[in-house]
Amino acid sequence: MQRIRLRYTKRGRLRFTSHRDFQRAFERALRRAEVPMAYSAGFTPHPKVSYANAAPTGTGSEAEYLEIALTEARDPEQLRLLLDESMPAGLDVVESVEARTSGLADRLTASVWELRLDGVDPAEADRAVAAFNAAEAVEVQRMTKNGVRTFDARPAVVHLKSTNGTETHSSAADRPTDQPCAILRLVVRHVTPAVRPDDVLSGLRAVADLAPPVPAAVTRLAQGLFDEETGTVTDPLAPDREAATAPTEAETAAAATAPA
Repeated sequence: MQRIRLRYTKRGRLRFTSHRDFQRAFERALRRAEVPMAYSAGFTPHPKVSYANAAPTGTGSEAEYLEIALTEARDPEQLRLLLDESMPAGLDVVESVEARTSGLADRLTASVWELRLDGVDPAEADRAVAAFNAAEAVEVQRMTKNGVRTFDARPAVVHLKSTNGTETHSSAADRPTDQPCAILRLVVRHVTPAVRPDDVLSGLRAVADLAPPVPAAVTRLAQGLFDEETGTVTDPLAPDREAATAPTEAETAAAATAPA
């Protein structure tokens, strides 16, 4: 059995695709591409696909991850191309590696988000960001199946800044140029309960009365392991790439015994 890890995107109108919709589209793509999938046991076998920390419906993403199990070995890049061709435009399979390490889900501990606030003056956004960062606690409310839940969103937000139009993702380029627009960049830890971008927007409204006139355009730019020293989110597929290029024990032993 071979395991392949994929990174895919949700772009444009496809950001409104629910996770269940994506699952159906992906399983159809697996059949079209004739991928030799491994299946679960039982009366209703399902292809062995592991989804990791999917983005909320309505948000774009450049960094969604999943893992599939195959019964026959395949070249990861060729497999990526076949799957990408079989997926709708906007749900793009952009990276593929063979899984050579364990714990992909354990390496998804934080996300980098971009919030595009059309109709919000950047100076107003700067003021709201400063108030949020200065607050010791930012209580927000979320409706759950058990009713309204109140929790503190502040500890999960490692970094929040207003970019004022710099360091923005390419999707921000299509915003109206005749209206003010603020761009926020934030790093959020994956904690329980999960703190989502809309919770941060609720927090900005609570501490600084920031209320965008139109819904924010939200994009996940990256997710991975949070590096405490650098304050950055690292690539979760990097360990698999490094393991693929590292010499095996047999190669190392042969090199050590080879004549000079």
